[in-house]
Amino acid sequence: MTRGEGTVRLRPPRNRLDPRAAGWWRTQWLLLTAAPVAVLGLSGAFIAPARTWLLVPAAALAAVGLLCAVLLPRWWFRTHRWEVTDEAVYVRTGFFLQEWRIAPMSRIQTVDTVRGPLEQLFGLATVTVTTASAKGAVRIEGLAHEMAAELVERLTRITQATPGDAT
Repeated sequence: MTRGEGTVRLRPPRNRLDPRAAGWWRTQWLLLTAAPVAVLGLSGAFIAPARTWLLVPAAALAAVGLLCAVLLPRWWFRTHRWEVTDEAVYVRTGFFLQEWRIAPMSRIQTVDTVRGPLEQLFGLATVTVTTASAKGAVRIEGLAHEMAAELVERLTRITQATPGDAT
C-alpha cells in the first residue's frame, strides 16, 4: 500500500505508553482478584463445615492475583507500543501472543477517546480508531489524558486531509 511517498508496512511502532499504565493495569488485576477472594474468604469465615474448602482457594487465588498484578503489567508495558504517522496508525500489543495492527489513514472512519473511572484516577485515556476492518477497532490504551487529546486532534486533522481509499 502506498500513498504519496510513504509506504504503509508492518514495522515496530516507536512510542511507549505512559508509565502510569502499569499502575492502572495492576489496579485492574487487584480489583478483579479482590471480589472473588472476598466472597470466598467471607464464606469461609461464616460456613464452618466448608471453611477449608473456601479459605484454601481464597488464599491460592489471592496469591495468583498478586503475582499477576506484579508481573503482567511490567511485561505489558515493555511490549505495548503505538505510533501515528501521516500514513497510518501502528499498534503492537501482547507479550506471549503479540498482535500488530496497522490502520491506514484512508480507512479510518472515527476516532474516539474513552476515560473510565480508573483511567481518570490515573490520568489516562484510551484512543479508539475505528476502521472498516473485520478485525475491529485499533485501541491505544494507557495514554496520558493530554497526549490522547492531542492524538485525537492530530488524527482528525490528518484523516480530513487524506483522500478515501478507492479499493
